Amino acid sequence: MTKTEEPNIHYSVRYADDLVFLLKPQDKAEEILEKVASFLATRGLNIKPSKTRLVASTEGFDFLGWHFVVQANGKFRSYPSEENFKAFRQKVKAIINHSNYGAKIKAQKLAPIVRGWRNYHRYCQLNGSRFSLWQLNHRTYKVFLKEKKVNRQMAANLVKKAFPPVPYSENKHINVRGDYSPFNGDLVYWSKRQSKLYDGATSRSLIRQNHTCGYCGLKFIDEERIHLHHIDRNHANGRANNLLAVHESCHDYIHRCKSES
Repeated sequence: MTKTEEPNIHYSVRYADDLVFLLKPQDKAEEILEKVASFLATRGLNIKPSKTRLVASTEGFDFLGWHFVVQANGKFRSYPSEENFKAFRQKVKAIINHSNYGAKIKAQKLAPIVRGWRNYHRYCQLNGSRFSLWQLNHRTYKVFLKEKKVNRQMAANLVKKAFPPVPYSENKHINVRGDYSPFNGDLVYWSKRQSKLYDGATSRSLIRQNHTCGYCGLKFIDEERIHLHHIDRNHANGRANNLLAVHESCHDYIHRCKSES
């Protein structure tokens, strides 16, 4: 995400082609919108009316899968957006209701999806039965329990594996330092910042490896996911000397080479 301040337009926050302008009461929204339209038109682009809205901060708005709103008491809150949560829930339900998967396979397939969603929203307000995923937990438990060889204890354990906990702290995100940009050449800073998105064994491996990939030796500076590789291929062996933090693409390459040899 980058912050931009066009001298002839207005202060904004942009990610790719998604853009939010932050206005004060004295700002003239229509004039700013006209300047934006003119700026884009000279580049062969245009504003899509269906995706352009002028809203009060107390009404709230969606941006990058989050819903931002300022409460009447002035407190800033963020939640997973309705659209984001709906898409996530559909993915989870598709696995839960898949008749060709047993409970163990379902738990394995659900875990990375749930962990990824919770990591993405770890700085949001996730209290309550909806965003804590209690209802999906309960639904999954009931489905697992229908299998003949799965008892209550087994079902409960599988649900825990399917819905791994991720600690969250509302609004505790770390701002980018000053006017830093991913293109400023400070690979160490951006690699360490990327590493802070992970915790547990992955975080410890990243610190031990000085925030470099254990396979290719490059820094973690882009949005590619970081995987935890088990050197002996035994996922039950979680000892530090058996773990390597690697790029997702490096992890795929490691296993592809091993399967071909």
